[in-house]
Amino acid sequence: MSDRPELQRSLIGRAGEIAALSRSIGSACAGHPALVLVEGPAGIGKTALVDTALEAQRLRSEEPALHVLRVTGVSWESDLPLGVADQLVRLGAHGGGNAPGVALPEPTAPDAVLDTSRILHRQWAAAQATAPLAVIVEDAQWADAESLRAIRSAVRRMSDERVLVLLVARDEPYELYDTRGTSEELPLPALRTLEFLDGCRDVSVRPGPLTAEDVRTIAREVHGLTLDLPAARHLCRHTLGSPGHVTQLLRELPRETWHDWRPELPAPARYAAAVRHRLDRCGDAARRLVEACSVLGDDASLAEASELAGVGESLPAVDEARRAGLLTATVDPGRTKLSFTHPLVRAAVLTGVPLARRAELHHRAAEVTTDRGSRLAHRVAAAGTGDDALADELEAYAAERASAGEWSAVADVLVRAGRLSTGRATREDRLLRAVDAMIGAGDVPQATAFAPELESFPADILRDVVLGYLAIMRGRPAEADTFLAQAWERCDPERHADLMARICQRRVLHALGRFDGHDLVHWARRAIELADPDHPSAVESEAVLGLGLAMTGRPDEALVAYEAAASKLPGGAQPQRFQLGRGWVDLAHDAPEAARRRLEAAVPAVYRMGSTRISLWAQGWLARTQFALGSWPDALETVQRAAVRLTEVRIELVRPLVHWTGAQLHALRGDWDAAEDHVSQAVAAPHHYEVMLIPSCLARAQVAEARGDYERVVEALSPVVHLPQRRSIDEPGYWPWPDVYANALVMTGRLDEADAFLAPHEDLAARRARRSAMARLGIARGRLTAAQGDIDGARRVFEQALTHLERLPLAYDRAGVNFAYGQTLRRAGKRRDADTVLRNARDTYAALGARTYVERCDRELKAGGLHAARLTPGISRLTPQEQAVARLVADGATNQQAAVELFISVKTVQYHLTNIYSKLGIRSRSELAARFRETATQG
Repeated sequence: MSDRPELQRSLIGRAGEIAALSRSIGSACAGHPALVLVEGPAGIGKTALVDTALEAQRLRSEEPALHVLRVTGVSWESDLPLGVADQLVRLGAHGGGNAPGVALPEPTAPDAVLDTSRILHRQWAAAQATAPLAVIVEDAQWADAESLRAIRSAVRRMSDERVLVLLVARDEPYELYDTRGTSEELPLPALRTLEFLDGCRDVSVRPGPLTAEDVRTIAREVHGLTLDLPAARHLCRHTLGSPGHVTQLLRELPRETWHDWRPELPAPARYAAAVRHRLDRCGDAARRLVEACSVLGDDASLAEASELAGVGESLPAVDEARRAGLLTATVDPGRTKLSFTHPLVRAAVLTGVPLARRAELHHRAAEVTTDRGSRLAHRVAAAGTGDDALADELEAYAAERASAGEWSAVADVLVRAGRLSTGRATREDRLLRAVDAMIGAGDVPQATAFAPELESFPADILRDVVLGYLAIMRGRPAEADTFLAQAWERCDPERHADLMARICQRRVLHALGRFDGHDLVHWARRAIELADPDHPSAVESEAVLGLGLAMTGRPDEALVAYEAAASKLPGGAQPQRFQLGRGWVDLAHDAPEAARRRLEAAVPAVYRMGSTRISLWAQGWLARTQFALGSWPDALETVQRAAVRLTEVRIELVRPLVHWTGAQLHALRGDWDAAEDHVSQAVAAPHHYEVMLIPSCLARAQVAEARGDYERVVEALSPVVHLPQRRSIDEPGYWPWPDVYANALVMTGRLDEADAFLAPHEDLAARRARRSAMARLGIARGRLTAAQGDIDGARRVFEQALTHLERLPLAYDRAGVNFAYGQTLRRAGKRRDADTVLRNARDTYAALGARTYVERCDRELKAGGLHAARLTPGISRLTPQEQAVARLVADGATNQQAAVELFISVKTVQYHLTNIYSKLGIRSRSELAARFRETATQG
């Protein structure tokens, strides 16, 4: 990395690796000698990582900076026994660790490795007496095995010396920059070195590939370039995230390269020269086969590559290309696939093929391949100028893919068709429809990159439809409404029936974002009326019509609509939309197991060719379903998978839904940092869509609820309370916010407000016969009834809530009812009854992994006093209620927090504290905390 100082300065995307290496350095400086392997492919930033970690230690440590001994292995000395050790001994001698002139034993001597290790040990032990020592072996893959064994033995001899040995090694001992051979020709010494390095991987640091965001940062901070996200991703895939290769290409290519859509990127100059050198050493058949593969792309079949290359007996040519480190072969039953060892190898080969021959190969490839899409792609690659006939063929193919909902393929084909079109209006029309397909496929970053170009087009219906669609995906309802309204006003029903159907379908999505079931049903029916039955606008609208009907309280009509849609669903990706909508309805209507089956069917990656947006929606609701069913590890895995995908596609509309479940789960597990991270990822504001705002507010509220901070719960849900239109939002089962808000009102003493709020929600849940909603609302009603002095009435409410849940597999909801029930009974002095109910809650919470509520149950049980633990003499004189107050206050709770947690008044907390201080002979909270620390220590 020494020839890339700009990358050494930034080391972007390496925080985790630097932290890991810094821990090893710190441990060695504290007297724990160690050997660490830093490994990875060439250009990944291994040396820069080591140097940065050492520099960080120098800057932050009060101790002397590490003294560094650095040597380098070289390929032509890899079979020289003790060659690297000899370098180290000479450096150590001149560094004061031993007298100059120390000579190693003869490499052939029986104990040469052992004797060398003793010399290294003596030198390093002497050197570290004045400052910690770092011994760095660069290019350790070229070091001789004898030296590495001596180094390891020297470290093993140490006990408390401040020594760290860092072996910096490439993954491949024979790379394109080397001309000796390949891994299949490794001499015995190199194999021994590989075996040694494999044995070091238990203590290793491996720099990972850069992300697209890392690449954007490098471009901006190191090269002064602004890359949009699609360009950064393209470069990231091309280089496999290697910072060295990324930096070389950013430096070598013209700046205008990055403004194009998927530009054909070459390999870095040095890399390309090395590839060409290897290719030139191959025979004619192997060379032609490799060039054919570069035209066909990765995973080319051996049969197609051989036919294109004109190679009869192809297996010897394949073996030669493999030995040269250019190709790999995957042998499956009935088919052998050929791939390049690295995307840059393919780029180097392809750009080295003369343009005329490349065009000829693409023309022949179009005849060789059997896939229609591939044939068209090869004809496009061979076309040197505009070709309207070919563009028309591409458009026809895009229409076929659109009917199957494969929007990613549609977008790709239409962009190519637009580039081949000679007329400006046709080019613009095809680009507009390509961007529309990108949005449908979930590639919002690429669509956003095209947005400025689209905005420069003359104002017309399609332009506004596409920009409105993009605004929906970016979570901008006001902007979307403006574009869609403009488009609708321009439509002539006689001429624009197809566009009107598309506007209606976008209006359906807009209504879903606003969670307005009445609007959703209206526009879905208009789309179905206007479009042909097989048109995507009609199919997609019909798939979501049932959801809209259910959102408006018409479940019977919803089921009829779904049965009708299911009977005529086409193939391709369209069934995914049906499964999502029906699964969402199932979850809201107390059929979580059916919901899980349908939502799982809507998630798989095969649908990402159709709609990433739908897949992400499905994952968001699948996580909620898994949470409700108590499958919390599965729910977290679903959230994590969706969150990773969201960082790539940037579909803002879905983001809060996904992170809502992550926030709640981590809060219930007591992982507050992770919970708050999800809360921040879920953030949305009133100017966003309701379908974003509601889960964002719920994420904040349920984390606050897990903390017992009910004032913050009320605050978090206030934006939902004040929404101007809540008809569908309040429909029971879809957004479980009313019970959370009502419970917080009760817990903060706003009893009249809670009563007024609860009544209409209870009435609606009862009319809809939504049992889970009635049970959750029963928590607030039971607490409210008890607070009004009717403990028998509260019992009836809680028992009824448990009855609602009897046949539902909703463990968390059942635990919530039992917890509130037990808390209420304990406050009323029904300690024995409370103990039974609270233990039921605790057992369920423990099984789920809800550590936060397990601890709260334990506090309640201790406050009940039936199972008091043995305490120190002073604390044992406190009543169970006083012990519960004392524990909370000792842990840092305010009087208000303790009151809410124990479901008592602030005055009661103050009264108990007065008694506690008197009985324990103390005068302050700090003394109380100290007394409890003593108790814990004695225990």
